[in-house]
Amino acid sequence: MKHVAVFGAGRIGRIHASNLAALPGVQLDAICDPSAEAASDLAQSLGAKVSTIEAVLADKQIDAVAICSPTVTHSDLITRAAAAGKHIFCEKPVDLSVPRAQACAEAVKAAGVACMIGFQRRFDPTFNEASRRLAAGDIGNAEMLIITSRDPGAPPAEYIKGSGGIFRDMLIHDLDVFRWILCADGDEAAWLSAAGSVLTDPAIADLGDYDSTAVTIRTRKGRLCQINTSRRAAYGYDQRFEVLGSKGLLQCGNQTPTGVVQSDASGVHSDKPEAFFLQRYAAAYRLEIEHFFETLQSGGVFRTTVADGVAAQKLADAATQSCQSGQPVAL
Repeated sequence: MKHVAVFGAGRIGRIHASNLAALPGVQLDAICDPSAEAASDLAQSLGAKVSTIEAVLADKQIDAVAICSPTVTHSDLITRAAAAGKHIFCEKPVDLSVPRAQACAEAVKAAGVACMIGFQRRFDPTFNEASRRLAAGDIGNAEMLIITSRDPGAPPAEYIKGSGGIFRDMLIHDLDVFRWILCADGDEAAWLSAAGSVLTDPAIADLGDYDSTAVTIRTRKGRLCQINTSRRAAYGYDQRFEVLGSKGLLQCGNQTPTGVVQSDASGVHSDKPEAFFLQRYAAAYRLEIEHFFETLQSGGVFRTTVADGVAAQKLADAATQSCQSGQPVAL
């Protein structure tokens, strides 16, 4: 039996805590959150207790922690948990600063604990099947990746202020997908160009951020990736990618609440894409937590490590630099 505590009782904390509580061989012991009400509500619903970070880190019975708290707390909690000998699951990103993220990686290595970063798209059944087919050689050698990632609407201003910007917050998932799909054989990004605009809400410009971006990456082997993102999609949560290979094409489309297509005199109709990430990636969140504990038990290698978090953060920094300077960045 593995004993675990969750840091954070917000939206993502509730998802991970619920999935943890349903796992066989795992005991959800404690919930920690600055909001006593949020922590109590979640703990009571799942049969856990409310605790503090200090008490959890001092508790020898607790084997692992899931860090689901705000981004600005991640690196400190990773470092403290590692020092306490706890295995760590942490939502992305490791930190908004690459040097601090690297320091976390070093702390994890020195402590000899496991640390997995929550890039849940690698666990999405559709995306993962595309990765499997690519690795199996179904479309030959991968040559080009095109990623579309559009939110139904922008987050609140307070969130954007502390997010580190759209490249570090929203695109970090897409940059990880780029590394996962095009660089699985050891290839790396060699050149990156990014552009950004504010097209959906002028208030986002006042915060020094963008709501619409386009990124192009060329790898050392000459492969190309294009990522287009927007904070607004009137039709739902738009999550797609396609890989062009030497022998074919793999396409991953949107998921919809149902697969029903209605044809009548007015046209052909189907459901809009899922409303947002909580619905779209429900299975991925469940599967990544299962992977975390299965890998702890087996002693295997995590699909997403703290090193992956650092690598994605470096690409996000490069994209931010390119967008602000108007110049490509050599990597």
